[in-house]
Amino acid sequence: MFGLKIDGAIARLTLDRPQARNAIPAAGWAELAHRIGEAAGSDVRILVLSGEGGTFCAGADLGDFAAMRDDEAAPTAFRRAMRTALDALRDLQVPTVAAIDGACFGAGVALAMACDLRIAAPDARFAITPAKIGLSYPQEDVHRLVALVGPGQAARLLFTAETIDAGEANAIGLVERVAPPGGAEAIVAAISANAKESLAALKRGIRLAGEGRASDAEQDRRFDAIIASDELARRLEALRRK
Repeated sequence: MFGLKIDGAIARLTLDRPQARNAIPAAGWAELAHRIGEAAGSDVRILVLSGEGGTFCAGADLGDFAAMRDDEAAPTAFRRAMRTALDALRDLQVPTVAAIDGACFGAGVALAMACDLRIAAPDARFAITPAKIGLSYPQEDVHRLVALVGPGQAARLLFTAETIDAGEANAIGLVERVAPPGGAEAIVAAISANAKESLAALKRGIRLAGEGRASDAEQDRRFDAIIASDELARRLEALRRK
């Protein structure tokens, strides 16, 4: 249900199950991890995640949970497969952008939160609904939610399971921008035009800062190496010629 297209510097990963509003079946998480691995092995500078059919992702496929009830190992396997895929997305060295149209619910929110940036179309709607159907939410995803919107807003979204629109999602920090359909492309183009090693170093630095790290020897090494790189020399020469 995941399509991957490499277009020069841009990898486009698409949820392609519109008949089920792009709900992700239990078996789909391993496929997602595989597709992310393919993108990681390419020479792209950015990955864009989106959904087909006017919906980003309706969440996990609820039809799978009944079968898990009588299989003691199934819930753990499901949780671990989901974690592997989401952490693979988070750990990509290139920037990742979730371009969100329509519904973004449940595990779909977790998928978007694993990206570096979230750009919502005006029609986007968000809800985290496990409490409504009697489920919980993986702790790693609760942590990411709290990091984005704070504990109070996270409590509201998780406890009430209410749906919010793109404007409110932007106001509380769940998404970084609301843009017309296709509006994420300007950000994608700006990012993909930048130097790959610079982007990787900056992404790593942002993650370290989020973990409370004010300094890091590897970041220092990367900074020094980039100054001595051919890429910097080439870009400075291009600026001089302009």
